[in-house]
Amino acid sequence: MATQQAVPPAPVVILRRREVEARTGLGCSTIYDGIKAGTFPAPIQLGSKSVGWIQSEIDAWLAARIAERDSAGTAGKAEMRNRGRK
Repeated sequence: MATQQAVPPAPVVILRRREVEARTGLGCSTIYDGIKAGTFPAPIQLGSKSVGWIQSEIDAWLAARIAERDSAGTAGKAEMRNRGRK
């Protein structure tokens, strides 16, 4: 009988604000506005004056934006095809 080996969990990678800005293309104010609105992942406290974001949460947020674009793109393409028709 084969034994199953447990797969260790992936290490948690923390991104600092500048890395988050570089990955998302968003500025600092936009990031914090999104956090306040509940539309962007909140950071975790690293120290008394430092925060960081969990990379997997930022990756998931980006993937959701891509999925939104792709699902809206399907409807948008049909609309563009029908624009010139009467």
